[in-house]
Amino acid sequence: MWLFLHYRSKRQVAQGLSGQDYETLQQLAQRAEKLQARVDNLERLLDAEAPHWRQRA
Repeated sequence: MWLFLHYRSKRQVAQGLSGQDYETLQQLAQRAEKLQARVDNLERLLDAEAPHWRQRA
């Protein structure tokens, strides 16, 4: 997800963003990074508690 937002922001910056658009994009990128960190933490917990959870999905 963050990779998509990263390249999307790069493309839009090259085209020119308004200040408000850039600020909104930065906020969304920060939110995506926080969500990715949460997913990583949840996966780490699941790996510790139920090592084979990925194989069941």
